[in-house]
Amino acid sequence: MSLHDTIQPAFTLLVGIALPYSVLSRQRRGQSFRRMLAHTILRSFVLIALGITLNSLPGTTPNIAFTDTLSQIGLGYTFAFLLAFARPRTQWIALFSILFAYWLAWALYPAPGPGFDYAAVGVPPEWHGHLLSGFAAHWNKNSNIGQAFDLWFMNLFPRPHRFLFNPGGYLTLSFIPTLGTQIIGLIAGRWLLNSAPAVPIRRLSIAAALLIACGLALHFTGVCPIVKRIWTPSWTLFSGGVCLLFLVAISWLVDLRGHRRIAFPLIVLGTNSIAAYVLSWIMDLLDGAVYHFQLWPSAFNLFPPSLEPLYVGSLTLLVYWLILFTMYKNKLFLRI
Repeated sequence: MSLHDTIQPAFTLLVGIALPYSVLSRQRRGQSFRRMLAHTILRSFVLIALGITLNSLPGTTPNIAFTDTLSQIGLGYTFAFLLAFARPRTQWIALFSILFAYWLAWALYPAPGPGFDYAAVGVPPEWHGHLLSGFAAHWNKNSNIGQAFDLWFMNLFPRPHRFLFNPGGYLTLSFIPTLGTQIIGLIAGRWLLNSAPAVPIRRLSIAAALLIACGLALHFTGVCPIVKRIWTPSWTLFSGGVCLLFLVAISWLVDLRGHRRIAFPLIVLGTNSIAAYVLSWIMDLLDGAVYHFQLWPSAFNLFPPSLEPLYVGSLTLLVYWLILFTMYKNKLFLRI
């Protein structure tokens, strides 16, 4: 797991953390449950549509897919909202029931046999070294129940060519265990809200340790491998625990130690998180800007080649942040 692999689970976890605060704020404004639910459903559709739109750039034909981060969050968001009104015990039961049922569906679906044609589902020979064996083969790339579902579901929509597989192995059904990540955030958000102005550092730390331990145990015992791309239940637990540790560290520094100034760069990003995400897609299309960043290290010999990715990434992040800072100063916020 690289630091980059924590972006989507952290983004998803924060959606859950924000839910108790959002619900409380709307209740204080006198909004009814029906009105909040209607807004939640609308927000879910907008997130899904925005994800499809970004996946369709820069083409003129819509690329209908539901594997983007925003679409994945949108597909489960309404369910997370409804769970925000449930008792804590119900939330925990929902979390583990969802993960167990999802794991069981994958475990019962026939695993690919020795003669399975991986090339037919877009798995190149160089990927074969990553294929799992034994019981873990149930989670192999593009040869699982999620792929079978997409082979049916994705071809229900108009598309220029029949859907056969996702080249990266990403799946629509991953929104189900992703909902589990939102629920972990929802539980953490409730703890934070109920403990305010104190911060439940110990409770969050214990929960993080238990989640990480459970995820690793499922992986190393062969019950369920940790695979980020298809968001296996063990990945939900493991990454959820890691992201809770991030939350603990930042809460300790900012809320308990009082180092509030270091939070400002994150506030600029957090208050425009949707804009930041969309911006990353737009910047990818502007290959020229990133291309020039990549030329700078060799042109000026500032860094050795081994540090070039760090240099390029830092410059790219700086450009993102300056754009978002300009929006922050001018009170321009993209909200759904």
